[in-house]
Amino acid sequence: MLREFAIADTCFLIDWARFRRRDIIFKVFRTVFIPESVIREVVSENTISWISKWLAKRGLSLYTESADELEEARLLVVRTRRIPQIIPVDVPEALCLVVGRKYGYVVLTENRGAIMATEVIEELSNVKVWRSLELLVEAVKSGVLKVDCDNPEKVFREYMEDTLHIFPRNDYSKAVAEVVRICKKRR
Repeated sequence: MLREFAIADTCFLIDWARFRRRDIIFKVFRTVFIPESVIREVVSENTISWISKWLAKRGLSLYTESADELEEARLLVVRTRRIPQIIPVDVPEALCLVVGRKYGYVVLTENRGAIMATEVIEELSNVKVWRSLELLVEAVKSGVLKVDCDNPEKVFREYMEDTLHIFPRNDYSKAVAEVVRICKKRR
């Protein structure tokens, strides 16, 4: 089932643009928004090229943040720096969390601080945050991404090879187990 909207931060886009199956994101989401503050951080030609292509195709859309959203994001940055048990976030990640909460968008990030913020800060507890790992599992669940059920780790390994991003061991094991469960259910 195609989901409506997501909003992505810089770290997610940089990694995702390297992935050989990167265009599946547009089979999971109708539109992925990119805040202007995120665009300003992207310097990789590969990432810029991929973003440009999908802005033209309307799979990606530029999100112009309001002054109120930027101020709320700045306050969130300060707040995360005052909470010792979480990794602080910067404005682009904070802005994605603010917009995700405001509109119900899925926040796409690899930023551990952003994930931790949703676990610790009450008003962010309903924000759905996905890393590439969750996006890949959702793509498999929805049938957008076909997997080799004899090799349920293959898609995750491809991602890690392409991006040099290593998933946390426990999360990786859970994702593989979910793919195995999906495969058994489909047989």
